[in-house]
Amino acid sequence: MLSVLVVEDEQDLCALVAETLTDEGYAVACAKDGAEGLAAATTAPFDVVLADMRLPKMDGLTLFRRLRVESPDTDVIVMTGDAAVRDAVALLKEGAFDYLTKPINFEELKVQLQRLTAFRSLRRDVAAVRTELREPPSSRDRLVGHSAGMLKLIKRIETMAQSDAAVLITGESGTGKELVARALHESSGRKPRQFVAVNCAAFPDTLIEAELFGYEAGAFTGAFARRAGRFKAADGGTLFLDEVAELSPPAQAKLLRVLQEGIIEPLGSNDSVKVDVRIISATHRDLRARVAAGLFREDLYYRINTLDIEIPPLRSRGGDLAILVQHFIRRYANAAHATDGITWGAWNALSAYSFPGNVRELMHTIERAVLLAAGGKIGIEHLPNVIRGEAGAPAPAPAMAPLRSALKEFERAYLIRTLAVFDERKSKAADSLGISRKNLWEKLKLHGICVTPDSQSDERAKTDGLPSVT
Repeated sequence: MLSVLVVEDEQDLCALVAETLTDEGYAVACAKDGAEGLAAATTAPFDVVLADMRLPKMDGLTLFRRLRVESPDTDVIVMTGDAAVRDAVALLKEGAFDYLTKPINFEELKVQLQRLTAFRSLRRDVAAVRTELREPPSSRDRLVGHSAGMLKLIKRIETMAQSDAAVLITGESGTGKELVARALHESSGRKPRQFVAVNCAAFPDTLIEAELFGYEAGAFTGAFARRAGRFKAADGGTLFLDEVAELSPPAQAKLLRVLQEGIIEPLGSNDSVKVDVRIISATHRDLRARVAAGLFREDLYYRINTLDIEIPPLRSRGGDLAILVQHFIRRYANAAHATDGITWGAWNALSAYSFPGNVRELMHTIERAVLLAAGGKIGIEHLPNVIRGEAGAPAPAPAMAPLRSALKEFERAYLIRTLAVFDERKSKAADSLGISRKNLWEKLKLHGICVTPDSQSDERAKTDGLPSVT
């Protein structure tokens, strides 16, 4: 649990906060003014300092700035009255973790400390990854992540690399299918020979066969010289067929024969050429559905699918996002485009986004942000509009709504965003929001938010006397 230093001149409030957090399992100490708080935090560093903005001897702003220099690993949450909220928001821009308004809502404080615990854990993982990335990475090393899905994937690669059987890699666009294919090759006995990749969707039907199997001079218009083809180039090694679902029916038939017999026939030639190639295929499409629709040969499907690997999408790789962000910052930061890390606001926006383009989209996002940050911290303003939740250029300020309506709209939007982050897993969402699942269901019903029910949630909702939300 976190170690917490409460800096508050109202001793009754300080004692109440300390008692509440101690009951939650935190190690808590108190200081009665800013100077005492600074001395305590620099003598025996705390994980987090919870400091009032208005303090004797040294105010909260000065204390925060001193801590950034003298105890940079300590996070700060500031407490403020309504009149000083603007000062607290200014501290957030300088790097404070969050703020609380008085009177203190202890449930909100507990949620903030839970979020901070997770964030500090991710930061430790990032530090470990930075050490690992000092050496130029192999394809296996570039499979960055500590989530259960990634550990399972890496284990599967290590097991399958020892075989020469055909492998089918599936996963959404941008998940890193070619990287997995290269890792399979580099972990196998075929590593000394060639890894040859061909994108089956990049060639028209009239050229894909020539590209794969080669051709003789004069085999077709424009064939001025003999070409060996990708199968021959990969002889003894690995041939990676990306977007294999896009192969034309004639190319599928010829590929099937090669896989059955291990022999290719270049276009325009009557000679058979024996090749020893391991086939790794990849697609983002549902090949079973294409087989059922008559678009892909069933016999070829089973030939290329002796072994299978499914790569998890980024949104399901809990905990890997922070590691990947730092991985890409390190990759793209250099003397010309240095960066000083990432702000909490930018991280919050990244963690709330679902990344339909997966790791490839994240990679391009961080490359762009490093360039725009120009040596400073990556802020939310350096991220694309779609991640910031903006549609484009700033629109004219809307008419001011009544506070009650504005709060209701904010709560509805926040609930929708939280459910999206947790893939509509309502128990997880409720825990993150610091409310009970029953309370969450009540709020969903109040705001008319439709989510896909799960069986456990339905049963609990019925037990609580609430209707299912569908």
